[in-house]
Amino acid sequence: MAKLDKIDGRVKKYLQDAGYERWARSHATVNRGRMMTSNIAECINGCLVDARQIPIIDFLEEVRILFGSWNCKNREIASYTKETFSRRFEDILVLNASKSAKMKVVASSEFIFSVYEGGIRYIVCLERKTCSCGRFQHDEIPCPHAIAVLKKKNITDVHPYCSDYYKHDALTNTYAIPIKLMPDKREWKAPDSVLEEVVLPPKYKKMPGRAKKKRKKNADEKITTKTNCCGRCGQEGHNKRTCTFFPKDS
Repeated sequence: MAKLDKIDGRVKKYLQDAGYERWARSHATVNRGRMMTSNIAECINGCLVDARQIPIIDFLEEVRILFGSWNCKNREIASYTKETFSRRFEDILVLNASKSAKMKVVASSEFIFSVYEGGIRYIVCLERKTCSCGRFQHDEIPCPHAIAVLKKKNITDVHPYCSDYYKHDALTNTYAIPIKLMPDKREWKAPDSVLEEVVLPPKYKKMPGRAKKKRKKNADEKITTKTNCCGRCGQEGHNKRTCTFFPKDS
């Protein structure tokens, strides 16, 4: 927040007025995920660009087929996976283990330990799976301080101290329930009250110009055009013919 205040104090005030619990995991009243992005929504929108042009019933059928194929493919991949964790979380454990190499651990009880890093003391409780740094309980993966304690106790298997959501069974159960198939339209049995209902199209005003199908990208997502570089000196803004860095041969 101090760094943000130097850049723009208005943003700091806005975040403070909104409340830390709305955007900071350390102050959240619920257990938030590791990352909050709209990547999956953008991916689905990109796959359904052509399907948006068809009627709503056919569009929903395309969505069902798309989700069904994804679910079947992911379930097959999950069945082949035998590792306890995925590579992503295994890499996090390896990184945390490397950070814990030079930490000093002092035991206070069977489960509570003091871990010293750079002159700062952190308190780790293995029974509650917490650390005063906040990473252990928020990520539900042993932080470097917790791994230092586990090394002190000669515990090599850290998987029991990780959340079950990161394990293979959770991945398999995510795709265990298949998406049900829809019968053919001729087999639909709709009530008379539904058949008698007249649904009018929504009021829509067509804007001038060709409709855009792609989303508007943010400024940091746009690809910048590269400037041509000189073939003689390598600098930008000119070419070999107009280069003045090297003297021309007389």
